[in-house]
Amino acid sequence: MSGVISPDPGLDARLAALDALLTPLPGVLVAFSGGVDSGLLLAAAVRALGADRVVAATAVSPSLPAAERAGAVEFAAGLGVRHELPRTDELSRAGYVANAGDRCAFCKTELVDVLMPLARDLGIADVVTGTNADDVVAGFRPGIRAAAAAGAWTPLVRAGLTKDDVRAAARLWDLSLADKPAAACLASRIAYGVPVSAEGLARVEAAEAGLRAALAEAGLPVRNLRVRDMGDDVARVEVDAALLPDVGPEQLAAVRGFARVELDPRGFRSGSMNELLPDPVRYR
Repeated sequence: MSGVISPDPGLDARLAALDALLTPLPGVLVAFSGGVDSGLLLAAAVRALGADRVVAATAVSPSLPAAERAGAVEFAAGLGVRHELPRTDELSRAGYVANAGDRCAFCKTELVDVLMPLARDLGIADVVTGTNADDVVAGFRPGIRAAAAAGAWTPLVRAGLTKDDVRAAARLWDLSLADKPAAACLASRIAYGVPVSAEGLARVEAAEAGLRAALAEAGLPVRNLRVRDMGDDVARVEVDAALLPDVGPEQLAAVRGFARVELDPRGFRSGSMNELLPDPVRYR
C-alpha cells in the first residue's frame, strides 16, 4: 500500500492486511457514519481500489446530527468517491422506538437492510462497516451482531486494527478526521426505557448545539459533550472532566427544552447510559 511508512511495524503489518482484504474486491460500499473508524476504512478502500470502485453511504435519519452529515459529505468529496445519502427509518421499528438495551440491533438491521439493496443496484457485492477490533471485545455492542447477520462485514476487525491503530493510521495518512471526537447517534443520548421519537432526537440535537455554542462563547474548548435525556424532562450534561469546574449555570442555561438540567460530576464517559442497565449482559 502506498503512503508514508509508520514507525510502528505492527501497524504497518495490520494496514497491509487491510489492503490485502480490500484489493481483490471488484467494488465496495462503505457504511460511512462520518466518524474516524469508517472514515479510515473509506480512505483505505480508495487506496486499495481507486475512487471509482468505492461508494460511501451515509444513512440520513433523525438520529444523525446535521453537522455530522455535513462533515461526512465534505470528507467523502475530498476522497473523490461517490457518496450516497439514503434515508433510513429506524423509527418504523418498534424495538428501536421502545429503546431497550438492544436498540442498536434494530438500528443496524435497518441500516444494512437499506444498504444491501443499494449496493446491489450499483453492482457491488460487498458492504462493509467501520467496526474495529476493540469494538468486538467491548462489553456492550448489540449492533455488531445484527449488522453481520444482515450481510455486512468488517475489514478493520479482520485486519486486527484497534481504535488506537485507526487513530494512528488516520494521522499517518493526514486524514482530516484523525482527531475527531467520537460522535455516537443521537439516540444514544436517550436513557433506555424512554421511547425514542423524532421530536426527542431533535431536542437533544438542539440542546447540544446550544451548549457547545455557549461553551465556545465562554472560551471553554470542549471536545466531548453529551446532553443525555434521562426522562421526566431531565437533561444530564456530560463534558470533558477538565472543564467541570468552569461550567456554570450560565452555560447550562443554554440547554433548552428540558425542565431541569444537571451537570454530571463524573464528566464525559462514552456509553454512560449502559451503566444504568440492570442486566447489560443479556444484550451483548
